[in-house]
Amino acid sequence: MHRYQVLREWKTPVLLCPMEHVESVSVGLWFRVGSRVEPAGAHGAAHFLEHMLFKGTRRRSARQISAQVESLGGDLNAFTTEEMTCYFARADGDHLRVICDVLFDMVQASVFAAEEFERERGVILEELKMYEDQPQMVVGEVLQEAMWPGNGLGRPVAGTAESVAGMRRTAVMDFWKRNYHGGSMAVSLAGDLDVPRVVEVIRLLHARAGRREGFMRAAPVRRQARRGVVAALRRRPVQQTNVALGAETFGRSDPRRFALKVLSVLLGENSSSRLFQVIRERHGMAYSVHTSVNQFQETGALVIQMGLEAGQVGPALRLAAKEIARVRDRPLSRAELRRAKDYAVGQLKLGLESTSNQMMWMGESMLGHGRVFEPREVVDAVAAVEASEVQRLAQELFQPGRMTLACVGPEESGLSEKGLLECCRT
Repeated sequence: MHRYQVLREWKTPVLLCPMEHVESVSVGLWFRVGSRVEPAGAHGAAHFLEHMLFKGTRRRSARQISAQVESLGGDLNAFTTEEMTCYFARADGDHLRVICDVLFDMVQASVFAAEEFERERGVILEELKMYEDQPQMVVGEVLQEAMWPGNGLGRPVAGTAESVAGMRRTAVMDFWKRNYHGGSMAVSLAGDLDVPRVVEVIRLLHARAGRREGFMRAAPVRRQARRGVVAALRRRPVQQTNVALGAETFGRSDPRRFALKVLSVLLGENSSSRLFQVIRERHGMAYSVHTSVNQFQETGALVIQMGLEAGQVGPALRLAAKEIARVRDRPLSRAELRRAKDYAVGQLKLGLESTSNQMMWMGESMLGHGRVFEPREVVDAVAAVEASEVQRLAQELFQPGRMTLACVGPEESGLSEKGLLECCRT
C-alpha cells in the first residue's frame, strides 16, 4: 500500500501520496466547515459558497476557471457536506502548478459579483428541485431531520427553497471570510508527484492563504431520551415509496467504528448480504435495498434504505426487523464474519487505486481525525473484529430509543406514521 507524507512547514498541513505508474495528479483543498455550522438565517450558505467560488476571481472569469483546467484534459469540481467542504481538480501530473493555481485562486480571490450571485441563486433553486424529484435523496434528509431535530445535522446541506431564496450575498461572503484561510485548510495531493516540486508550488501559493486561525464550530448533538422509534412521513407525487431506517451510532473516532462497518456489510452493503438476499432475492419486494454508515464528529447513523411499492413497506420492514433480531440474538458464523471483513478490506484496497480516492482518503482523514491513517491500520483493525463485538454492537444500537424511521411515498399510499411504527415492532 501507499505511504503518505505530511508536510507541516505551513499552518496548513499538506498531505502527499506519491503513486508510481500513474501520470495524473489529484489535488484537493479541504476546509473544516460545512452546513452544520451555518448561523440562523443562512442555511445553505456553505453550499451557496461552493457555487460562488466557480463564478470568477480577480484574475479569471467563470469561463476561464473551468476552461483552464479542461483545456488540459482535466476536470474541476467541489462538494459540501455537513462538516467539511472540498474543492478539487485532476489533470496530467505535468500541469500540477496550473491546477493548484486555479484552486487557490478560487478559494482566496473570488469577487462575488452581485449579478453572478443572483444568477447562481436560480441555479441552486433548480438543483433543489432536482433533489426533490429524487425520493431516495429526500428520504435521507427526512431521516436526519427526525433523528437530529434542532441541530445543524438535521438540515439539508443545500438549504431549502425558502432559505436559498432569502440568502443574502453578505451572509455568504461572511461565511467565506470567517472560514476560508490557512488555519482551517488542508491540502491533499495524490498521483504523479515530485515532492520538491510540490513544496515549491505550495510555498508560492500558500503565501496568499493568510495566517488567521479559528473557524465556526458546530453545536454538539445531545441525545434525547426516547422510549420508542420515531417515525416521519413525507408525501410526494412519486411512483415508488422510499424507506430509511436509521439507528443512531457514535462519532467517527470511536474504536467500535470497525465493528460497525462489518455489521453494515453483513446486513446490506452487497448483493450477498442478509437484507438483500431476504428482501430482494427471496421475496422480490424491492429492487434497491442497502445499508450505509454516516459518521460525524460526535454521532452517526447506521441506515437501512429500501425503495418499493407502498403496499410492501410493512412486510419489508417486518423482514428487516427479523434480520436485525437474528443479528442481535445469534452469533455470527466464522464464514459470514470472514466474508464481511474481506469485502470491507477489498473495497478499501480497490478504491485506493485511484488518485482521486487517495486524495479524498487523506483529506477526510486529516479533517476528521487530525492525522492521515495508513490503510494498513484500517485493514488490521477490521481483521481484528470479532463476532462477539458485532453482536454486542447490534444489541446496543438496535434499540427502539435509538431508531428513527423515515418514509417518502405517494399521496394515495395510505401510509401513516402510526402504521409505520407498528411495522417496526418485533
